[in-house]
Amino acid sequence: MYETEIHVKFLCLPDNIKADVLDYIDFLISKYHCKAAKAKGFKFDWEGGLADIKEKLSSVELQHKSSEWR
Repeated sequence: MYETEIHVKFLCLPDNIKADVLDYIDFLISKYHCKAAKAKGFKFDWEGGLADIKEKLSSVELQHKSSEWR
């Protein structure tokens, strides 16, 4: 979207003003709870969630079931 324009303008600023710009960006991220700021890595909290059906279905059968659920 505006990334290139922002980048070009940012490069034209003196270093002390660049720090202010970064602080303002952090403020906006916290104010609007940007999803990108929250993304800190992939969680594996779902791991083992299907352990109880491990003996009932093979991985291929489970793939077919997941296609049905979509």
